[in-house]
Amino acid sequence: FCSIKSRLKDDDSGDHDQDQGSPKDSEKEKAEDEDKEQNTRKKMVVPGAGEHPLQYNYTFWYSRRTPGRPASTQSYEQNIKQIGSFASVEQFWRFYSHMIRPGDLTGHSDFHLFKEGIKPMWEDDANKMGGKWIIRLRKGLASRCWENLILAMLGEQFMVGEEICGAVVSVRFQEDIISIWNKTASDQATTARIRDTLRRVLNLPPNTIMEYKTHTDSIKYVCLLIFIFYLSPLILSHINVCMLTNFSF
Repeated sequence: FCSIKSRLKDDDSGDHDQDQGSPKDSEKEKAEDEDKEQNTRKKMVVPGAGEHPLQYNYTFWYSRRTPGRPASTQSYEQNIKQIGSFASVEQFWRFYSHMIRPGDLTGHSDFHLFKEGIKPMWEDDANKMGGKWIIRLRKGLASRCWENLILAMLGEQFMVGEEICGAVVSVRFQEDIISIWNKTASDQATTARIRDTLRRVLNLPPNTIMEYKTHTDSIKYVCLLIFIFYLSPLILSHINVCMLTNFSF
């Protein structure tokens, strides 16, 4: 997609004596917007000749992080890697058939499958007002459940229109976690339909615990962890110094 640096370079090298709202500036901005839109279209994958198109294009992502340390937004974004995008059934299988199955991943690794243009981050515009259904799995079930989940998502089995953003499988040392993200956490009818479909496509027992968490709550929780992990020791150290300075024993 268009580089912000080139835009800034154009602004710096332009004629600074022109009025901010001049017609020339407006035409230039319009042309740049059109170029950006055209470049975006060029980047989007399309089905090949004779292939079966999906309703939406999707992108596979992979991430791995150090256990025991809460990740900031910046470090998480730097750590997540795009595998590739696809627009048809055939393109999906070409990617998927060469990917490691979740059950074979090492601990604290994640696969993400999201609609093209949506990053698997809470702060993304498509995700920030949404949430996710979370299911914790005992070891050995992640590969089957992940495959069933993404096939149901690609096949539009959830029947909630554009609400689905993507899905994640998280491999951990003692358990694995499956989640599916949607756009609007406040839409209870939609989240209930996603829950029921998820239970069906994964063939979950009736007593399976399913947790819905908004991304706003997730952000608050991570901020608290970061505060506890990074800032609390500094604060406690400062308090101890003050106590030793002001009190004699």
